[in-house]
Amino acid sequence: MSTVGITSPAFPGSAFTRPAPSTRLRLTLRGRRVLAALASIPAVVAISLAMISGGSALASRDAGAPAESFSTVTVSFGDTLWSIAETVAPESDPRDVIDAIVRLNALEGVSLEAGQSLAIPAEYDSSR
Repeated sequence: MSTVGITSPAFPGSAFTRPAPSTRLRLTLRGRRVLAALASIPAVVAISLAMISGGSALASRDAGAPAESFSTVTVSFGDTLWSIAETVAPESDPRDVIDAIVRLNALEGVSLEAGQSLAIPAEYDSSR
């Protein structure tokens, strides 16, 4: 019987043991465009979903309240939100009352006009 042994070549630097050449990845212009298109798909999907949902979470004002949950007050000359808040809810903090009035009426600022009708939340209405 004979045995076969595996040994390395006698000359490691010879042509018989040349290392495999390392390849370098090269992207052509077309390959870059395809890669950019594939990378942008998640962003396009996210923007599309945000547009479809309508941005309802971005609403800055309350939709309002049902008609039975507030009473109205007509603004007189010289009235301010502070004076109205003290009149309609003397036992409450005027800042809280003003905030509720501004939200309920969707006011952009604090300026009032004589004759303007303001809704007062039922929780602050002292006549009830």
